[in-house]
Amino acid sequence: MNLRRVVGGIGHTLIAAGVLILLFVAYELWGTGIAEARSQHTLKKDFTQKVGRGVNQDEVPPPTPEGEAVAIIKIPRLGLEKAVVEGVGVEDLKKGPGHYPGTPLPGQPGNAAIAGHRTTYGAPFFRMDELKPNDPIFVTTRQGRFRYEVSEVRAIKPTDVEVIKNTPDNRLTLTTCHPRFSASQRLITIATLKGEAAVPSPPEQPKTTSLSGKRVSKRPAILWGLLAALCAAVTMTLSRIWRKWPAYLLGTPVFLLVLFVFFENFARLLPANI
Repeated sequence: MNLRRVVGGIGHTLIAAGVLILLFVAYELWGTGIAEARSQHTLKKDFTQKVGRGVNQDEVPPPTPEGEAVAIIKIPRLGLEKAVVEGVGVEDLKKGPGHYPGTPLPGQPGNAAIAGHRTTYGAPFFRMDELKPNDPIFVTTRQGRFRYEVSEVRAIKPTDVEVIKNTPDNRLTLTTCHPRFSASQRLITIATLKGEAAVPSPPEQPKTTSLSGKRVSKRPAILWGLLAALCAAVTMTLSRIWRKWPAYLLGTPVFLLVLFVFFENFARLLPANI
C-alpha cells in the first residue's frame, strides 16, 4: 500500500511538472507575442509623432531613452515591419527589436547594430536565415529613410562582440539567436548602406560584452515560484479538508495568475534575444 502511494505520488508529480512545462512553452510562444503586439502599436504611434515634429538627414536627433522607439525597420522578404527600441535589455526586447546603445543609429556612418528575438515576443527575426544577398532592408529614423542591402548571413559565438563594433564602412548588423529555440550561437546579418549617410551622433563605445543582452535578478522569479507552489499546496489541502470542486474553483484562478507572473519573471532569466 505504501509503495503504491509512493508510485502514485511520483506519477502525479511528473504529470504536474509536464503540465507546467507545456504551460510555460505556450506562454513563451504565444503569450509573449500578445504583449509585444500591444507595445508595437504604442511604439509606432509615438515614433510617427516624433517624425512629424521634424529633424532631417543634416541634423543630429536628440538621444532616445532606452525602451522608446528610435526607428522603424522593414524587411520585405520577411514581411517584417517593426518599431525598433533603444536598448537590448530584457525589458527592451520584449517590445520589439532593439538598437545596441553605443553604436551609430541606422543611416549614420559606421556600424549600426540591432538585436531581436527569434522565437518569443513576436519573434521579429524568426526567418532571418532566409535573407539572401542584395535583399533590401529599409530603416526609417528621424533623419530619414535609409536603404541597406544584405551582404552576409552567418552564425557566430555569443561572445563575438566584434561584429557590433564600429567599422569604416556604413553597415547595418542584425543579431538574433541561432539555431531556433536555442541560445548556443548568434545569427548575424550584415547589410551595406546604399546612398549617403546622415550626420553622425557623438561617438560612443558599444555598452555590451556579449550578444545576449542584459540579465536581471533571479530573486523575483524564485519568490513568485515559491508563491505559486504555496497556492497549489493550499488548494490541494482545502480540497482534502473541505470539498474538492469548490476548493479547486477558488484556488485555480489564483494559482494561474501567480503562475503567469512567475513565467514573466522566469522568462527574464533567459538570454534577452532568444
